[in-house]
Amino acid sequence: MDRVSGDEPLLPARVHRPSDLLRTLLGILGMAIVLAIAAFAHGTTAGLEKDIGHGANQAPPLLIDFAGLTAGVAVLVLPVAFAFERLIKRDGLRIADGVLAAVLAHGVSLAMDLWVARGAPGSLREALTQPAPGGTFSDPVHGYLAPVIAYMTAVGMARRPRWRVAMWCVLLLDAFAVLVGGYTTPFSIILTVLIGWAVAYGTLYAVGSPNVRPTGQHLLAGLRRVGFNPVSAMRAEEPEDEHGGHGDRGRRYLVTLEDGPPLDVTVVDREQQAQGFFYGVWQRLTLRTITPPRSLQSLRQALEQEALLAYAAIAAGANAPKLIATSELGPDAVMLVYEHVGGRPLHALPDEAITDELLAGAWHQVQALQSRRIAHRRLDSDALLVDRNGTVFLTDLRSGEIAAGDVVLRMDIAQLLTTLGLRVGAERSVTAAVEVLGPDAVAGSLPLLQPLALGRGTRATLRQLARERAQRHREAVLEASHAAKEAKEAREAEAREAQEAAGGPEAAVGDRKTAKAEKQAEKRAIEEALEDAREEDLLSQIRQQVLLVRPQAPIEPERLERIKPRTLVSFCAGAFAAYFLLSQFTHLKLGALVGEANWIWVIFALVFSALTYLAAALSLLGFVPEKVPLGRTVLAQVAASFVKLVAPAAVGGVALNTRFLQRAGVRPGLAVASVGASQLFGLASHIVLLLTFGYITGTERTPALSPSRTVIAGLLTAAVLVLVVTAIPVLRKFVSTRVRSLFAGVVPRMLDVLQRPKKLLAGIGGTLLLTAANVMCLDSAIRAFGGELSYASIAVVFLAGNALGSAAPTPGGVGAVEAALIAGLTFAGLPYETAAPAVLLFRLMVFWLPVLPGWVAFTHLTRKEAL
Repeated sequence: MDRVSGDEPLLPARVHRPSDLLRTLLGILGMAIVLAIAAFAHGTTAGLEKDIGHGANQAPPLLIDFAGLTAGVAVLVLPVAFAFERLIKRDGLRIADGVLAAVLAHGVSLAMDLWVARGAPGSLREALTQPAPGGTFSDPVHGYLAPVIAYMTAVGMARRPRWRVAMWCVLLLDAFAVLVGGYTTPFSIILTVLIGWAVAYGTLYAVGSPNVRPTGQHLLAGLRRVGFNPVSAMRAEEPEDEHGGHGDRGRRYLVTLEDGPPLDVTVVDREQQAQGFFYGVWQRLTLRTITPPRSLQSLRQALEQEALLAYAAIAAGANAPKLIATSELGPDAVMLVYEHVGGRPLHALPDEAITDELLAGAWHQVQALQSRRIAHRRLDSDALLVDRNGTVFLTDLRSGEIAAGDVVLRMDIAQLLTTLGLRVGAERSVTAAVEVLGPDAVAGSLPLLQPLALGRGTRATLRQLARERAQRHREAVLEASHAAKEAKEAREAEAREAQEAAGGPEAAVGDRKTAKAEKQAEKRAIEEALEDAREEDLLSQIRQQVLLVRPQAPIEPERLERIKPRTLVSFCAGAFAAYFLLSQFTHLKLGALVGEANWIWVIFALVFSALTYLAAALSLLGFVPEKVPLGRTVLAQVAASFVKLVAPAAVGGVALNTRFLQRAGVRPGLAVASVGASQLFGLASHIVLLLTFGYITGTERTPALSPSRTVIAGLLTAAVLVLVVTAIPVLRKFVSTRVRSLFAGVVPRMLDVLQRPKKLLAGIGGTLLLTAANVMCLDSAIRAFGGELSYASIAVVFLAGNALGSAAPTPGGVGAVEAALIAGLTFAGLPYETAAPAVLLFRLMVFWLPVLPGWVAFTHLTRKEAL
């Protein structure tokens, strides 16, 4: 009897199609365009409505009444008829999907009606509504038509030719009836259709579409149709990618026949074809000089593409499985039948089985393809199949290209160099490639030896190796630091014994010299551990091996991006900045700020705001022993004011300063340690200043020199949190791990700084000056509107608000900082009428006004490659 292997995994009942999500996004984009046109093109909408009204007056009333009656009946009858047809065929899940989409579309329609009636601009309301017969106004969205469209789309009527024709006839007839009858506007009809369409596909993507992927039994039946007599089909194991899926390679079966050798069959369906859809779209948008595979190929196009590449590879002299038959398995899947090649992929071979002859055989296959300008485009370990005789076969040719360009051909060489290097090392991989292809061809691939040119699986493996190297690096530093600490404790014990024996001031002088020598020895030990633990990544090792053969080979990476990441970041940041600026200024009462403010104090506030950038630069450079220009560092802090607008305050500044120090010549690990040391000291000073000024503020309102109940409650709360973290093992381990990893890099950096007292004083002074300048800026803003508070109260309010802004996930703490500052000043005794404009002025000085200079500084530093 026909059978399929029992280990074939069960297919999910529903799948989420990327095409449904894409249609949903297109529907939302269409609605946004319609609303924008209706809001701003007022003359066009008015003229269009006038023309339709004039045409409606020419239509016979009998025709209008007949169209309305027919459409009203058909809109109700057609969905019910299709539902009966589906129920008879036992496809009730589609009906449930349609009902859910209709309910959601009705809700969206009601929400749109409420928004247009109460919150939309007048021009938009005029475009979507008009006086209807009976003295009322028409609805902006048809509450009955949008659910019908969503239902008919979700149940799949559009995929059946006869039902599709009937559906469009009914929709057009209904639109004609309501338009000429004066019950709606053209933009209302378009918006209704888009809402129903977008909600339907959004529902299908959320709940999933019924899975129509063929099973093993369908495969056996399809093989009989093309003349084979299958006995059984065994599903081949497929390696998972970095996302836990199996990619778009198709399902593979080993089929046993009654009268012949076994077959290798690949089944490709729409769901597997859609794997990596969004990644392919991203490649199309960002990469240049590369021809990525078409993202929207039909199944027949995919079938023809793989068949063409299979025949072309064999004609070029490469070892590839011979394609002997192709066929469709219903409307949603195809199969490709190959001669069976018994073997294992490269990743399944033991290390001793990968000989030099095998490596040379792999490169000979690539040489054969490139002699006919055929690119494989996916030369990872799964695409290299090795049979029992050690012969290498190239499989998975679906992503290949014929008549490929030079860049794509060199990318294949770079990919195979990396794939083989992951198994046998850089030296053997490069040696085998040079022996087969020659040194010039291998050297020409160096500019393409970059992660962007490699496959997704290879990049994931390289990232995993990088994480393992970083972990070994941290462990080596921690071990060296721990050993140095133990040695220091042992020396201190010996020194105490010697001091007790000797005594006198000479022993004290000797202790100071010994302490200095111990610090230098600890620093040298940590640096030696860092040097011993340093490992080069695989791509660097491959470059070095190629340069040994061709020292003059070009090593500058070739630019593959059409859009650089930093350009995209700048564009997105500018868009977010414009949005937040506009949204914030709509709530500002500029008249009150201009008319009521004391401009002398406004100028003082501006001066103190500018002083914060010098203070921030000093606080950073104080923890950087290397020489970095002060002027450019100040410019980087100005640029950070722009970055903070589009990222949380605790993230944007840290990332920018780290990148700035790296570009200034500081090694990556030391740059991270310097920024970490600066942030750690800033956090400690922030806490100390908050407690100090909180204590002072509490004593201002009490008769004796004792803190208020609020201060005591805050200290007790902090103590309870510390005890909870200490008592719970999971939290204790989490915090201790993070602290150890932080101090592993920060402590050696602090030792370097401690040997330069001027640097340390600059860092401490810059941190204190930064807090003082912000407090004085807020004080000047309060005085600009006639208010007055003690400096201690203002400092507490600022420090608390700044901490909340750093924790808030909004860019720059927008919203959270303003609310916290206004609430804090009001609680401190300042009237709300004074606190609100003062906070707005303060935020204008320290956050909004520096946006444009920050963008200019960011662009300048980026152009100068300082960021």
